[in-house]
Amino acid sequence: MTDPLDRIAAALERMHPAPLDAPDFDAAEAFVWHVEPDRLAPVPEVSRVDLGLLVGVDRSRDTLLENTLRFARGLPANNALLWGARGMGKSSLVKAVHAEVLRQGEALKIVELQREDLPSVTRLLALLRGSDARFVLFCDDLSFSHDDQHYKSLKAVLDGGIEGRPENVVFYATSNRRHLMPRDMIENERSSAINPGEAVEEKVSLSDRFGLWLGFHPCDQDEYLSMIDGYCAAYGISVPADELRAEAIEWQATRGSRSGRVAWQFITDLAGRKGVEIKA
Repeated sequence: MTDPLDRIAAALERMHPAPLDAPDFDAAEAFVWHVEPDRLAPVPEVSRVDLGLLVGVDRSRDTLLENTLRFARGLPANNALLWGARGMGKSSLVKAVHAEVLRQGEALKIVELQREDLPSVTRLLALLRGSDARFVLFCDDLSFSHDDQHYKSLKAVLDGGIEGRPENVVFYATSNRRHLMPRDMIENERSSAINPGEAVEEKVSLSDRFGLWLGFHPCDQDEYLSMIDGYCAAYGISVPADELRAEAIEWQATRGSRSGRVAWQFITDLAGRKGVEIKA
């Protein structure tokens, strides 16, 4: 029979596990944060596209690259919120900028954090704070619903509490919403609150804590076709120009939208039909 003291000790260990040992940050340039149990899993090869293949986001590309290079070089840099239209390359840009910074010879790690794991972010920051490396903490598709309390954990990243945000960490997030919560929920809270001006200030002001706001807007047909031309050139897919244009327009028409994601889906289909291997 198990000793009662052993059972109590085991239960306490589950409730308050020992501090996580720092991983070997030299093992990879990218990591994914997992919880239960806490761990940083190295990513040997990141799925991303070349920075030059991202069309129609020149201003956002240049701004984010400059900010990231400054940070990698130990200079002041801002947290960044990439917001706007779906499928226009927000997360692709973050990963492509990281690759470009590495290509330019700067040492920089990227750590992906899932939105649902935000409550654990204080533990993650404590782990990163003790490293000599510099980190982009990346959260994709960040948003909050009416009763979602995870936004409180986000403040630990953006403001850092009494300790402040670690000097070696910058936070990049993507979202379809500029204010990280649905407009109708903002309006509902304002209309039902005793003091409408303060009702949603805490949540809406989250986006104000990002030093950089980079907007992404739906692309027009010329930009969409330029994306496809760029992919074809990069992957050696040879198709007569008129045929390529007609097929690309038909493809986006069947999906009812144009975006970088739709262009990539078309290229994936086209490459498969032409027997050309591509790698995302």
